[in-house]
Amino acid sequence: MTIAIKICGIKTPEAVQAAARAGATHVGFVFFKESPRLVAAVRAGELAELAPALKTVALTVDADDAALDAIVRDARPNILQLHGSETPARVAEIKARHRLPVMKAVAISSTEDVERAHDYEAVADILLFDAKPDALPGGNGLAFDWNLIAKEKWSKPWMLSGGLNPDNVADAIRTTHARGVDVSSGVETSRGEKDAKLIERFIASARTALAESQV
Repeated sequence: MTIAIKICGIKTPEAVQAAARAGATHVGFVFFKESPRLVAAVRAGELAELAPALKTVALTVDADDAALDAIVRDARPNILQLHGSETPARVAEIKARHRLPVMKAVAISSTEDVERAHDYEAVADILLFDAKPDALPGGNGLAFDWNLIAKEKWSKPWMLSGGLNPDNVADAIRTTHARGVDVSSGVETSRGEKDAKLIERFIASARTALAESQV
């Protein structure tokens, strides 16, 4: 996989523009009602238009078909991110219904979780490894033991998430050999409020470490 740097939980034009300016590849919009990063689908579509070169990702949590239909229609995402307890069968259903690439988030805290993640390789286009949920399904600023996946082999592209920030993302990349990283709370000054300077620092650190890992 080519390198991927995703800034998730975007709500404002300033955050989209900071991500684009600093060299992100993806931006994520959250469609989970309990999240402080919740954005309306129509608004997400408008924000995406500000940086058309970025791939847009719609994060949902166990959404039903009607909710997904509305998100796809109004936000027009490039990728659907499934961040709930969706089974491999449900992932396959969603992919077939919407004909969009699907990213499946898998919470990791043990070797059993890593083994379970392999069940999604046949149906997901991208895997996302995150920490076990706390108050929210994601975006809690929690990291997991990166060594659990450091030597694992995957047949699909994957991204690392969970507790990443400008100060630890380089170490995370070196430890796991990730080609893609995803951040939300690690570039916020308060819950749900993105900071342009933190976004820029995160992307700069990630890009340097990703480039070094290719040498």
